[in-house]
Amino acid sequence: MALRDELRRDGIPAPPVCHSLTGPFEGMWLDDRDITLSECECIVNPANGTLHGDGGVDGAIYRAAGQGLRTECAALGGCRVGEAKITGGYRLKAKHVIHTVGPRYPSAHCREDLAKCYTASLDLAREHGIHSIAFPSISTGKSSYPQKEACEIAVRAVYAWLAENSAYQLKVVFSSVDPKIYDLLYQDLRRVQKEAVCP
Repeated sequence: MALRDELRRDGIPAPPVCHSLTGPFEGMWLDDRDITLSECECIVNPANGTLHGDGGVDGAIYRAAGQGLRTECAALGGCRVGEAKITGGYRLKAKHVIHTVGPRYPSAHCREDLAKCYTASLDLAREHGIHSIAFPSISTGKSSYPQKEACEIAVRAVYAWLAENSAYQLKVVFSSVDPKIYDLLYQDLRRVQKEAVCP
């Protein structure tokens, strides 16, 4: 039995609109679909510093969104590691795309910089009145960040942000079609959930 089927068998609810969603885990959800198909208001693009598009998830988002996204990004002047910038979603279901540049591994302050990618994206979402956002696994592709550590940083950073901004209603989805990353995210989400119940 696939992991996603085991989770559903164990009684973790999935909302009727999107059966690929699993959760919630303290305000966070897990999705096994291609992020370009997300029905969230905003998706996060793990961009490079030029915002010109690349391979992997970044390239898939540009292809799905169309030329309008490339044109808008060309006017943004790039983006630095750990920062985030927002554009329209164009042909995507998502109305917005937040672009953030993850650190290469290994590099100085890479753990802090990776956490900043998530918090900067969430801050920007709140600033623009966005109430649902989908994240890929940032820096685990060409930037070579170890998947286990990257997933832990992602979940911890988002959980801390949600706790600090509890008055703002924001649904956060981690989206991954990679079974290994999906499994790692699930383990970290359950760990946070257990800690919240039994601190």
